[in-house]
Amino acid sequence: MTRHTAVRADPAPATPSPAGTPSVPAASVPVRRGRPARARNPVRAALPVAAFFAVLVGGWQAVAARSDNVLVPDVPAVWTALSDTVTQPLFYDSLGATLLRVGLGFALAFVTAVVVGIAMGRVEFVRRFFEPAVLIGLTVPGLVWALLCVIWFGVSLTNPVVAVALSAAPALTLSIYQGTRALDSELHEMAYVYRFSLVTKLRFLWLPSLLPALLSGARLGLSLSWKVIVLVEMFGMSSGVGYELNNQFAAQNVAGVLSWTLLFALVMAVLEYGVLQGLERRLGRWRKAASI
Repeated sequence: MTRHTAVRADPAPATPSPAGTPSVPAASVPVRRGRPARARNPVRAALPVAAFFAVLVGGWQAVAARSDNVLVPDVPAVWTALSDTVTQPLFYDSLGATLLRVGLGFALAFVTAVVVGIAMGRVEFVRRFFEPAVLIGLTVPGLVWALLCVIWFGVSLTNPVVAVALSAAPALTLSIYQGTRALDSELHEMAYVYRFSLVTKLRFLWLPSLLPALLSGARLGLSLSWKVIVLVEMFGMSSGVGYELNNQFAAQNVAGVLSWTLLFALVMAVLEYGVLQGLERRLGRWRKAASI
């Protein structure tokens, strides 16, 4: 007679557990696997934006057809004015002048805000010294800065540059100050222990850690800069997008005003989605790599 011996499988070793808690066999521990990231569908992402513009254009056309007023031009009239504006060399000259003024003013505001914002976040005396100035800068309307700079500096390049810097610097400074206060204290201790120089701390500690605050402040500062530069060019300049908007307003050309406004908004959208968001993805790659 053949003897059969049963072979019994040994139980899986138990996983170590803290004292006072029952041990759990390793085989019974569920393994959770991450789902692969879904590829972003560009058509699906663009659908809400297309729906918004469809509602906007359709609503404007309905209002224009119902009012039947020359002061409310319909969509074809606005499109014709927009096409005529784009084909003129004056548009590119005016846009270039406006972008130059905004760029110089925003650069001045950005450098000032980085220095003052970091200093406010690190030194209590500096914070108390500049806090009233930041508060006043946030409460003063951009129209006031535009009027004052026109009075002070006339039609020179200093006028729009200073007006843009005064309007954008307070919001930028506040954003950078809040970002500095949120930095990890252990990083500051490490920088102190290893005696990092000021340039090294600024390049490898503060600026990378302040990247979200810098980009959010840059968006807010640029939005304020666009509004102020148009006011400055309307009141005290002889060129630029604001000057041309004032000319169309004086001629009671509503279609012309809308065409210049839409083109200006298009340029701002390109800078936001093409430049700032691209810069954010490029500079923020190390954060994604560190979180994996």
